[in-house]
Amino acid sequence: MSAASCLLTEDQFLCSICLDVFTDPVAIPCGHNFCKACISEHWDRNVPSQCPNCKEVFNIKPELRVNTFISEMAAQFRQSAQQKACSSSSEQQVVKPGEVPCDACTGTRLKALKSCLVCLESYCETHLESHLTRAGLKKHQLIDPEENLEGRMCVKHDKLLELFCKTDQVCVCMLCTLLDHKTHDVVPLKEGYEGKKAELGKTEAEIQQMIQKRQLKIQEMNLSVELSKEGADREIADGVQVFTALKESVERSQAELIDTIKEKQRETEEQAEGFIKELEQEISELKKRSSEVEKLSRSEDQLHLLQSFTSLNAAPPTKNWTEVRVRPPSYEGTVVRAVTQLEETLSEQMKKLLEVELKRVQQYELEVTLDPDTAHPNLILSDDGKQVNCGDVKKNLPDNPERFDPCARVLAKQSFSSGRYYYEVQVKGKTEWILGVARESINRKGSVTATPQDGCWIIWLIENEYEALSGPPVRLSLKSQPEKVGVFVDYEEGLVSFYDVDAAALIYSFTGCCFTEKLYPHFGPGLNDYGKNSALLIISPVNHTE
Repeated sequence: MSAASCLLTEDQFLCSICLDVFTDPVAIPCGHNFCKACISEHWDRNVPSQCPNCKEVFNIKPELRVNTFISEMAAQFRQSAQQKACSSSSEQQVVKPGEVPCDACTGTRLKALKSCLVCLESYCETHLESHLTRAGLKKHQLIDPEENLEGRMCVKHDKLLELFCKTDQVCVCMLCTLLDHKTHDVVPLKEGYEGKKAELGKTEAEIQQMIQKRQLKIQEMNLSVELSKEGADREIADGVQVFTALKESVERSQAELIDTIKEKQRETEEQAEGFIKELEQEISELKKRSSEVEKLSRSEDQLHLLQSFTSLNAAPPTKNWTEVRVRPPSYEGTVVRAVTQLEETLSEQMKKLLEVELKRVQQYELEVTLDPDTAHPNLILSDDGKQVNCGDVKKNLPDNPERFDPCARVLAKQSFSSGRYYYEVQVKGKTEWILGVARESINRKGSVTATPQDGCWIIWLIENEYEALSGPPVRLSLKSQPEKVGVFVDYEEGLVSFYDVDAAALIYSFTGCCFTEKLYPHFGPGLNDYGKNSALLIISPVNHTE
């Protein structure tokens, strides 16, 4: 029997229905063999009874009896195949946790190489061989090992999910398309797979693009932090240098003040010591004379007294001390003069700082041009939008919502809602002017108030007074009349600063501002005043001096 079994091929022991080695093989009248369970199930589903191979029809369902000879041969073949699988198992990988095991292994379970979507089982290298060699099994669809193959079956019809419903976006079986999804757009699983894979590719590209944008944003932020650190280090170095110079100046002024006061005190002491020395000398001479006078007055020698009196009467020269005074020195004004000198030093340092600051803010120069659509009808704008003054004739212009009326104001075309910006305006020869920034929603009709609460951050020259309109106006005391005004805005810091460009002096700063809208440069040349204020308000290019 063993020798004979070696001559038999694997195909001779496989049921043509289940394509596996016979289990309880039976022979039907036409001579073909099948697993008893396989042919019984086949006949239960199909009427009349018919051979699956030769299609011979049996009017009466044949009685099925197990063919013991073939059963024994199949058992030996199965045992031989298992021994072969066991002998090769040492060369294959034993399944590890998390890996898919072979469903056909009976002893040590090996790692599955593929899963069959028809058999709904996973196979190691040995048990996969029949699917790679047998013609019937080659048609089965193999995939990478999948543990939950039942998930690939329709839970409602127990059929393979081999179609995709694009309408409901679910995988369905063939019966689903005839029942629940009859009118839906259904495509083969491969087509749905390719479509979704293309979508995933597009999504992946979009995600990668988003990642790149965020990586660039991180680089941008890191660069900003680095620039901020460099700026902070520079400011600290400059601040330390300035305050060190100021400290040295204060200490020097203090030392000079103390030396001046001590010198006055020393001179007073020396003068007093000189006078005292003279007085002590005179006192000594006078005491000596007093002793001689007293001695002579006690003498009873008449001749001696008369002879000595003449020489004794010639008193030594003495000083008239009546008007002599040691007056304490006057210290009034000494400290004031020292502080005044210190103020001059501080003023010089402040000017140097402002010059440096002005150069820095000038780096944020913004190209500004006036917007004629916002200009009051009396304003006359140059063709290049860089100059404006107020005429006496009101032009007939459309009363669009953006236009100021009746206030003689105009905004720039440019706006900003982040960052830092700087521009300069020449005000030379003008007796009135208004400069600053305004938010987009500022009221432009009727009486226009111009405070931060109303969305304006401006300064002006009016009636020979410079004022900052910060709620109640703040009068500005300027050392000189600005001929060119620089305007700097830091949106995030909430800062609006005005500079006298030529004097490199800070005129005024609005701090702690809360900007929530676009900001526009804001201009007002003032009324013509019968020609007294006819000079132009001119937006000037920034002169970047070294």
